[in-house]
Amino acid sequence: MNRSTVFNALVVRELENGQFSREIEKKKIVELPEGEVIVKNQFAGLNYKDALSASGHKGISRNFPHTPGVDACGVVEFSKSSEFKEGDQVIVTGYDLGMNTSGGFQEYISVPAAWVVPKPESLELKEAMVYGTAGFTAALSLYKMERMGQTPEMGPVLVTGATGGVGSMAVGVLAKAGYEVIASTGKKDAESHLKKLGATQIVDRAFANDESGRPLLRSQWAGAVDTVGGNTLATCVKGCQRKGSVASCGLVASHELNMTVYPFLLNGINILGVDSAETDMELRKKIWNRLSDNWSVPNLLDFGQFIPLDGIIEQMDLILKGRTRGRVVVAF
Repeated sequence: MNRSTVFNALVVRELENGQFSREIEKKKIVELPEGEVIVKNQFAGLNYKDALSASGHKGISRNFPHTPGVDACGVVEFSKSSEFKEGDQVIVTGYDLGMNTSGGFQEYISVPAAWVVPKPESLELKEAMVYGTAGFTAALSLYKMERMGQTPEMGPVLVTGATGGVGSMAVGVLAKAGYEVIASTGKKDAESHLKKLGATQIVDRAFANDESGRPLLRSQWAGAVDTVGGNTLATCVKGCQRKGSVASCGLVASHELNMTVYPFLLNGINILGVDSAETDMELRKKIWNRLSDNWSVPNLLDFGQFIPLDGIIEQMDLILKGRTRGRVVVAF
């Protein structure tokens, strides 16, 4: 392909005063990192992590100038790998994309073949990005819970931060998999959104934020997917029924966990860490296939907000303030 091809990209630059600028700029293919597969992006999903990267968070991205975006999908334009050919529709999420490797908020990406997932036949590219890392993380959470014995017959599953990206997708995936879902949120106008996703009960976030200090609580859910962290995660564990599992996949409230070991020793609760970015390829393909089949969220596209690339900066500011709902997707 022509390596002098010019395209649009979000570029974050570190300024001399320690601040960071975010602008849509022109780039050339030759400026992309050396990779085995070059993908012409059709869609890219926005995540909280992307907004942190674009704000100059050195725990996410160390080197600037930089293009964020941990989720992208599109059509293979060039491949050195025998696994992919020009015209293949593919998904790239996680690994180092958008962290310290030039990411999805641009018209082309260049990545190792080992990061590339063939798009499942029954999944549209735009659907893949409504799921994105958020949907993948939600599905991986359920996969891990079921590996530990979680079933719909055990009772309802609590989802915290239920209007966020991962939370919304967790509600939808759990409901499709046959679970009753208790959706916890601080947004009072979210009921119709969460009911449409399949939530059977909607509660205020205080419900999942116990401040009594007790080491154990009356069991109110059979398992949980926690996207919040901190005391909310502790509450999920303390209020879980015997032998249930709690998937920990977020820390928007806090990275700290202050609780006793009693829920583990007395009730056999499993707390499961969910690191979706480094999921091995075999499991990654399995999760994407489930999202395209028996865990597919009905009316998925209704929960995506499709924007042009030049709208991404505004949406990043909104996601940092907790004012987005569902999934924001850049359409190229």
